[in-house]
Amino acid sequence: MKTASAPRASETDRPTDGARPPHRLPFWVNQRLGLLVLIVALAAVFGLLRPAFFDERLVLFPLLRDIATLTVVALAQMVVLSVGHMNLAVGRMAAFGALFAGFGYDRLGLSLPMGLVLCLLAGCAIGALTGWIIARAGVSSFVVTLAMDFALLGLVSLLYSALTENAAFTTRPDGLTELRSASLADICLGPVCGSPAVPQIAQFTLLAVIGLGFLYTRTRMGRELLLTGANPNAAELSGIPTGRRIILAHALSGLLAALAGFMAAVGTGTFRASIGEDFMLPSFLGAVLGGTLLTGGVVSVVGALLGTALVGVIRKGLDLLGVGLESLNIYLGCVLLLALSADRVRTVVSYRKVVRST
Repeated sequence: MKTASAPRASETDRPTDGARPPHRLPFWVNQRLGLLVLIVALAAVFGLLRPAFFDERLVLFPLLRDIATLTVVALAQMVVLSVGHMNLAVGRMAAFGALFAGFGYDRLGLSLPMGLVLCLLAGCAIGALTGWIIARAGVSSFVVTLAMDFALLGLVSLLYSALTENAAFTTRPDGLTELRSASLADICLGPVCGSPAVPQIAQFTLLAVIGLGFLYTRTRMGRELLLTGANPNAAELSGIPTGRRIILAHALSGLLAALAGFMAAVGTGTFRASIGEDFMLPSFLGAVLGGTLLTGGVVSVVGALLGTALVGVIRKGLDLLGVGLESLNIYLGCVLLLALSADRVRTVVSYRKVVRST
């Protein structure tokens, strides 16, 4: 899937003789390609330094499970960034949605799919409420989502204290254990099975990536979301209901955050209030590294996946090398800074070459 961006006004056509055709940027400037090369190179380096890095069950399986969850978190941030907003409550929305799933399993006896549906509805509702407040009040998304973060922090904690004895729902419906520990190879019915390192939970991430890719590249609603982020005033004058699109973006963000909360709960085996407390930074890292603009109008669904995978590989590799938490954060910051700088330098150099050749 290509990077989706708001359509721009075309330049004035010049049908003069001898005019040069428009130049395209070289393939090596593609940000997603750069991320993919970095991921492969770092994985190879970590594998050479610590061969255990390629252990399918002990390293790759939990690594891919974490990447699957954090990719959904990055997508939750990406959809609000597409309209020029941000969601500082993405982690609390994840905990809020997981709360409803845990309550459904523990108190209502719901099946695994029905609990997931309840979780997604709760996340979508709280996201839509946040978007409605922003659209109606005209207050910055930074202020509203920050206030929502604090409100949900208190609300979720109070509900867990009131509804549980150990501040966690521990009832496991049928299928949850398999979803947590089984790989796609375990459910393969054909003659060729997938790798045992790919967790079943990655199916949710694949569906989210395909769905958002289709939304932004193939639908009018997706283009209107991008136009709202690129230039809200122009979008309003063009007849786009920007208020509704803002509500839609935040509703999708809440839904995806709740899905990530459910996936995190499946990974730990319990539904507790601490779910999602470390989601905010990865949500921005994955989206921005992947090519989504903080100012809105441009998103990259596959880029968010690759950006999250890069962060996950760096963390796991440095952890296997015995790097402490404090040093790990320093090294992670340096590598991410180099990745962003290299991408910027590559783009500038390529642009200058194109300009000189015209």
